[in-house]
Amino acid sequence: MRKVVVTGPECSGKSVLSAQLAEHLGVPWVPEMARPYLEQLERPYGEADLRKIAELQLRTEEERHAAQRDASLLICDTDLITIRIWGEEKYGRSDPWIVKQTEERAYDLWLLCTPDIPWVYDPQRENPYDRDRLFGVYRQTLERLKKPYAVISGEEEERLKQAVNAIMESSGSPSGDR
Repeated sequence: MRKVVVTGPECSGKSVLSAQLAEHLGVPWVPEMARPYLEQLERPYGEADLRKIAELQLRTEEERHAAQRDASLLICDTDLITIRIWGEEKYGRSDPWIVKQTEERAYDLWLLCTPDIPWVYDPQRENPYDRDRLFGVYRQTLERLKKPYAVISGEEEERLKQAVNAIMESSGSPSGDR
């Protein structure tokens, strides 16, 4: 099974695009698990919570993968690179286990969403004013880690079209079949 990650700064359309891709291509997807984790938390989150979120994200990904073994493609709404960047931005460092996972865990393609859509308030979002800078951090991180990626921008329909094309170009077909 090929795995594609939709990534980028806050409020850059990741969740919408990942759900649209999964529906359009008829493949399973893994939602971002930070949101449900933080919603059930009855206190402000701390640095240790990032490790728990990372473990939950991977566990959910592995469960979806196991449940959908016949699928040729899995769409992931974020991965541990996002959690790594989150830790580095908020705490000046990231958990060594998270860093190691970002260096070793294999995915086939990252779709890096630009923050060129309007900011929408959400109590879990923290960075309304520096999304462009954070986009640069994501791009630099993907390049430093030598991860294959495509930049996705524009309105919803254009983003979906760009994402499908990037997946096709990276695999030869939108479903990941060669």
